[in-house]
Amino acid sequence: MKTNEVKLIPIVQLEQSEENRSSSVMEIGAEYKWKKGYTGKRVVVAVIDTGCAINHPDIKRNIIGGYNFTEEYGGDITIFEDTNGHGTHVAGIIAGSKNGSGIVGVAPDAKLLILKALNQYGSGSINSVVEAIHYAIDWKGPMNEKVRVISLSLGTKTPDPNLHAAIKRAVAHNILVVAASGNDGDGDTKTNEYRYPGAFEEVIEVGSINKDNNISIFSNTNEFVDLYAPGEKIYSSYLNNSYATLTGTSMATPHVSGAIALLIEEYEKLLKKELNEMEIFQ
Repeated sequence: MKTNEVKLIPIVQLEQSEENRSSSVMEIGAEYKWKKGYTGKRVVVAVIDTGCAINHPDIKRNIIGGYNFTEEYGGDITIFEDTNGHGTHVAGIIAGSKNGSGIVGVAPDAKLLILKALNQYGSGSINSVVEAIHYAIDWKGPMNEKVRVISLSLGTKTPDPNLHAAIKRAVAHNILVVAASGNDGDGDTKTNEYRYPGAFEEVIEVGSINKDNNISIFSNTNEFVDLYAPGEKIYSSYLNNSYATLTGTSMATPHVSGAIALLIEEYEKLLKKELNEMEIFQ
């Protein structure tokens, strides 16, 4: 990998059938929050990834905006369609809408800001990711909405100072940054494997667990991992209005991003104030 390049956290498994459809959204207790009336309403999550299939029936109503930071589509900044599938899968886990068919995300009424920083091969420059983070910080929606969560299912093995500075700026602007720990694990939780931005202290770093609540053998472990979430055989939206089952810490990360959207809605309603980054995470 080039030193100025960032890649998707590698996908371990891809299945196009519904035979291994995951109930991971229910496993993390999302339905309990839905029954209380919390579905992520008015919370914007920025997804920095390969883009999104913007007309997918389970996602389209929740996309509030987007931007293309890659050279794909001739560099047209207004076209942020997914050319890989990864970003669409992640978006569905976060905010697949309740429409009576397909999949439902953790926060089915959250809004998605789609920031395409990676190409069809799942790679892109760190500069593109940094630009996308700054864009998310400065973005304002049509009703003056702002980004509350940035979800990053990507990583590089080399820490980059510009990437770290962008993360710090996001946190200073009351945005929680959630990132995958990586899939370089060796099955030994006593050894450390690092991917960035996940391993930056300011980031909520997410590892993967299986259906038995055991840490996935591939999941990176280190002292900065904050949470583990379902990451094996996760069923979600994909290209061409289809669905797929993927495995990896890339899939665990959006479970946490969606869960944070639910908590922001709930506790800001209960406390009648905007929570800061530390209040939300603690």
